[in-house]
Amino acid sequence: MVIDMHYHLDERMMTIDTLLKKMDENGIDKVALMAQLVDPFPEPGDSLILLGQFLLGHRLTRNIAKLMISRFTEDGSIKLPGGVFSIYSELNNEKIFLAVNKYPERFFAWVFVNPDSNNDPVEEYNKWKDLKGFAGVKAHPFWHRYSVVKLAAVAELAAGDGKPLLIHSGFEERGDYHALREKIPELKIILAHAGFPEFSDTWRKIKSDKNIFIDFSSHHYVSIKTMREAVEYLGPDRCLFGTDGPFGQPGEDGIMDYGLIKRRIEFLFPDKGVQRRILGENFIELAGLK
Repeated sequence: MVIDMHYHLDERMMTIDTLLKKMDENGIDKVALMAQLVDPFPEPGDSLILLGQFLLGHRLTRNIAKLMISRFTEDGSIKLPGGVFSIYSELNNEKIFLAVNKYPERFFAWVFVNPDSNNDPVEEYNKWKDLKGFAGVKAHPFWHRYSVVKLAAVAELAAGDGKPLLIHSGFEERGDYHALREKIPELKIILAHAGFPEFSDTWRKIKSDKNIFIDFSSHHYVSIKTMREAVEYLGPDRCLFGTDGPFGQPGEDGIMDYGLIKRRIEFLFPDKGVQRRILGENFIELAGLK
């Protein structure tokens, strides 16, 4: 079973019908959906993407990249090359579970939380955790700008239920996932985008911690080289397939090329057993799904 375990449902960019069609066209059986986080924004150019990947990929230039990508307004919007775009403080988990309820054979659901919002993460977790398709907890301390340790209460619940916490980490305290592991040793953490923003430095830090994983979502952050080196260093059992859709390189129809990251994985890792682990088996085991 092939599972895209990292997809933001935003029908302004890709309708559910279009997503289902693209899933079928690209041999993707199921998708783990999460709430939309930001207003739609134009794709950055290839040269800017390559520059960002280079700067983030080297310790000496990472602070330059930080200045480029950590640009927020006073009201919490993000400044991107295409303009200023609103980041949502409250996340619409109801919309996600409605989609799962309508298409239970195609979708799973993340509960997206923000400890600095009006929606208490523990209440959000308890509201949705018993519904069909619940996969785990998603959090974005980088764009929501909070210390990772603020997730401790909801992370403890997830750990108790054997569910993972998917984190888009950031810099300094917004990337201190080790604080959670110290408090909750049994917690399973997935670091989005191959361990953004430190990548190979992150892999070295988590090498011996078998409860921390990475996903390969987002062609903005994750290059072919990063994928290959991550699997060589961590092994295929610690890496998961995701897309970060509907954001991504456009296809011929002007909508995200939904099969891009899957094709890259199949090209880089021709061994069918390795493909099965990365493309679905790891996620099924982590999230305790069928």
